Amino acid sequence: MIIGTAGHIDHGKTTLLKALTGQEGDRRQEERLRGITIDLGYLYASLGENDLTGFIDVPGHERFVHNMLAGACGIDCVLLVVAADDGVMPQTREHLAIVELLGIRRALVALTKIDRVEPARVQAVCEQLEALLQPGPLAGAPIFPVSSVTGEGVEPLRAALLAQAETLRKRSEDNHFRLAIDRAFSVTGAGVVVTGTAFAGQVRVGDELTMSPAGRSVRVRGLHAQNQKAEQAQAGQRVALNIAGDRLSVEHISRGDWLVKPQLQAATRRIDIEFTLLPSEARALKHWTPVHIHLGAQDVTGRIALLEGECLAPGGHVHAQLLLNAPAHAVHGDRVVLRDQSAQRTLGGGRVLDPFAPPRNKHRQARLAQLRALSGETLEDILPALLPSALNGLEPALLERQFNRPRHTWRLPAEALEISTRVGTRLFDRGTWDYLNESIIVALQRFHEQQPDELGPDRDRLRRYALPLVERAVFIALLERALANGQIEASGPWLHLPGHRVRLTDEEEALKARLWPLLASSRFDPPWVRDIARELDVEEEQVRQLLRKLARIGALQQVVKDLFYPEQTIRLLADQVLQMERQAGVIRAAAFRDQIQLGRKRSIQLLEHFDRIGFTRRFGNERKVRQDSALASDAEVR
Repeated sequence: MIIGTAGHIDHGKTTLLKALTGQEGDRRQEERLRGITIDLGYLYASLGENDLTGFIDVPGHERFVHNMLAGACGIDCVLLVVAADDGVMPQTREHLAIVELLGIRRALVALTKIDRVEPARVQAVCEQLEALLQPGPLAGAPIFPVSSVTGEGVEPLRAALLAQAETLRKRSEDNHFRLAIDRAFSVTGAGVVVTGTAFAGQVRVGDELTMSPAGRSVRVRGLHAQNQKAEQAQAGQRVALNIAGDRLSVEHISRGDWLVKPQLQAATRRIDIEFTLLPSEARALKHWTPVHIHLGAQDVTGRIALLEGECLAPGGHVHAQLLLNAPAHAVHGDRVVLRDQSAQRTLGGGRVLDPFAPPRNKHRQARLAQLRALSGETLEDILPALLPSALNGLEPALLERQFNRPRHTWRLPAEALEISTRVGTRLFDRGTWDYLNESIIVALQRFHEQQPDELGPDRDRLRRYALPLVERAVFIALLERALANGQIEASGPWLHLPGHRVRLTDEEEALKARLWPLLASSRFDPPWVRDIARELDVEEEQVRQLLRKLARIGALQQVVKDLFYPEQTIRLLADQVLQMERQAGVIRAAAFRDQIQLGRKRSIQLLEHFDRIGFTRRFGNERKVRQDSALASDAEVR
C-alpha cells in the first residue's frame, strides 16, 4: 500500500511519519535548515504486515503544491494531517480538494499536536474537521488525535493504517506496466535510476520499456520494490528502476515522464475529460482559459476548451478538452487536476475519457454522445454504448492503448463483430454493420433509378454517393462482403445490383460487332473516334455515343476524350505497371514509354488515367501503385 500525507505547512506531517515509522522524512540539507518539507519524501516501513508500506511525505507550503500533486497521483490512502492548535487552514482545504479530485477514496485524519492544547480545543477541531469532510466523498473518515512528541494516539493510528492495507483491493497486474516517474538520478557504477509509483501491470529485470512521451526505448537492468531489491515489481508499489538505453542520461528524463510497455506508447496533446470546477471558486471558468494541467507526476501548461457552453459555474460539471503545450501520456480513467495560469490555486479536475481526442467542434453532438458513453468505468461497461455510434468501427490497438487493457482480457458484447479490413481489424456493432450494408444497397438502387443508362458507379464513386463518412478501407470490407453474398455484382470496375443491365439496341450491337476488332487488334494503340468513323464510314457522333455507352457498362475505359481502351487492354497495361514497380520500385514515364513502345504523350495520358481511377499515386515525377486499388487486387488474383 502507498500512503500519502496531505495538509497545511507546519502541521506535523513529517514528524508524524517519523513517529509511525521511526524514519526521518526530510533528508535534504535545505529542508532541515528551513524546517519545512520542500519536495517529496519517501519512507518504507512495516506497520505489522509482512510487506513494507510506502509513505510519501508531501510539502504543505502553497508554493510547493505542484510537488504535492506529483506525489499524490499514485497513493492508495491519504493521511490528512491537521494541527490542533491551528485547525483547518488554506492548504488543508486545497490538499483535501486535490485528494478528492484525484479520486482517492480512502482517508484517515490525524489531528496532531494535541499535547499543545486543551481537550476542549481538540473536540472543537474534530467537529471542524467533520464539517469540512461532510460535503465530499470522504465524509465520515475517522479522526485520530495524536501527539508525535508523547506518542499518544500513534498506536491506534498505526492499527487503522494496517486495517486499510488489509482491505485494499489489489491493483490489476494483467494490464500493461505503467510507472509515473517522480525522480531520476545517477548512481556510480549503476547508471540511471528512476523512481515512481507503479500504476498498473508488472515489470521484471530484463524487460524492454518505453519512456513516454518521448518514445525512447530502455531496458531494465535492476529494480527495487518498496525499497527492497527484487526481480519483479507490480502495480501499487513504489519502484526504483535501474535503466539503460542508447546514450541515456539523467538529462533526458523529467519528472512527469512515464515508463510504459511499448504497446502503450502514443503521445498526445489533446485529451477529452469530464471536468468539475470546485465550488469554492469565486467566478465561473471561461472557455479557453489557460491552465496548469497535472496528469500523473507531470505539470504541463495548456488551455481548457469547454465542449458545452462558454463558461462553467462554480461546482459545475462539463465535458471539456485539454490542449496541452507539450506531449503527455494518459489512459482512460486517469485523474487530472487543473490549477490557474499562475499556479496559485486549484481550479478543479476530473477524469480522462479519451486521451486521443479528435479536434473539437467536429460533429459536436455525435462526439458528446461518444463522451457520455466513455463515462463508464471499464471497457466492458463502455463498449455496448460506444459501438453503435462507431460508423468506422473501433480499432482494437487504439482501445488497448486508450484503456490499458491487453486484448486477451477483453469480454466483447454479444452484438460485437470483428471485421477484417485492409488496415487491420475493426470492431462493429452488428446493427451498425447491417445498417451500413443496407445503405449501400439502397444507394445503388437510387443510382440506377437516376442513371438508367449507366451500368453503375465504381467503388470510390459509390462510397462518396452512399457513405461519404465511412473510411475507404471499411467501405471496401463492406463491399467485398456484399459481392461475396451476391447482393452486389461487378462488371469490370462498375458495381450494380443483380439483374441490372444497360443493354445495347440492335443497331448498336451491329455497330459494336464492326468496330470491336479495330479496338482489340491494335493492342496498346487503339484508334481514335474519328479514325474508327472514317474506317467504317459512320458518323463520328454515332461512334462516340456507342463507345461512351460501352464504357458505362464496363467494356471500355475512356483515357482521354475520343480515345477508348478495351477493359482487357487496360488490365494488360496495369500488369506492365506492376511489373515495372516490382523491378524498379517506382514507375517513371520514360521507362513506361519504352516498355509499351508508344510516344511520350500517350504514355503520360495512360499514366494520368491510372492516377484518376486510383490505380497509381503520383509523387513528383514518379508514381507508386495503390495496393488497395481494384486493378492491383485483380492482378494478384490473376
